[in-house]
Amino acid sequence: MRSRRILVAPINWGLGHATRCIPLIKKLEEKGFTPIIASDGAALELLKKEFPHLKAFELPSYNITYTSRGSLLKWKLLLDSPHILKNIKKEKKATRALVEKLNLHGIISDSRFGVRYKHLPNVFITHQLNVLSGNTTFLSSRIHQEYIRKYDECWVPDAPKRPNLSGFLGHLKKAGENVQYLGILSRFEKNDLERKYHYMVLLSGPEPQRGLLEKILLSRLKSSTKKILFVRGVIDDQPFEQSTPNIEVKNYLFGKELEHALNSSEIIIARSGYTTLMDLAKLEKKAFFIPTPGQFEQEYLAERMMKLGFAPYCDQRYFSLKKLETGENYSGLRDPGFVCDYSRLFSLFQSK
Repeated sequence: MRSRRILVAPINWGLGHATRCIPLIKKLEEKGFTPIIASDGAALELLKKEFPHLKAFELPSYNITYTSRGSLLKWKLLLDSPHILKNIKKEKKATRALVEKLNLHGIISDSRFGVRYKHLPNVFITHQLNVLSGNTTFLSSRIHQEYIRKYDECWVPDAPKRPNLSGFLGHLKKAGENVQYLGILSRFEKNDLERKYHYMVLLSGPEPQRGLLEKILLSRLKSSTKKILFVRGVIDDQPFEQSTPNIEVKNYLFGKELEHALNSSEIIIARSGYTTLMDLAKLEKKAFFIPTPGQFEQEYLAERMMKLGFAPYCDQRYFSLKKLETGENYSGLRDPGFVCDYSRLFSLFQSK
């Protein structure tokens, strides 16, 4: 009997949504399902590199970009909303075509609102049951929750109770029955390796903010005497030219190579994106966070990590070596320890 085919479709907004789908895709294969990948841009390329043996399809792109001024991000997204709504319609059409072409048995969408089909079990993955947007948080959260209700289940990559990583974002006062918690989703395993780097920079996220932070960090880290690995987060085979002897620059790292580099580093300098938090919690790493300007979610998570004593953070404009050194005084991140029953979770795809 042929295994049941499940579409896994992460949004292409940075690489975090795609990377957190990696352990989920592996679990599907482990439980006898056949995952089929769908995304666009760098997210699709990353998953194709991780799973060259799986079928992969391109979906319409949201073309989400940041502003160079973080304070304008919310308003830019608001102005982009007609384009986003149009793209959701295109996604629905593309999803229907894939269902018919591939005879799918289920759909897992990571933050793609148009990837669902009414005659199949549909799952939506998010760590944001509440969506922070400043003084419009109540409205943005309600709109997001209404979209989530269109799906049979919502899977939240976190622990259901305390301790947890997402805090207010991933926990409602009264969660619906369709909300299931996955525990930490990370493609990495902790290994006790000899320390090769004192600092490792792990950049990610859409432009222009990724590039702006890259310039700031390269400028201010060049006076450090510590051994530094600088991963730019750019899928490009052209070598990056720079002349600071203690800084080793890589455009990107994948899979075991990235896992080895993280395990070999003392302190990770990164955006406070939720997938990054999950990876560092799994690896029990010390960190220094620099939230993306204007992204309320990352600002909240960075502040929460500092309040809990896990890791410090600062605004990218004020980054300095002196601030970075405070990371030594924090405990580092930890896995909350919740273990998901994947056999029970995936039974949804056997029911229709």
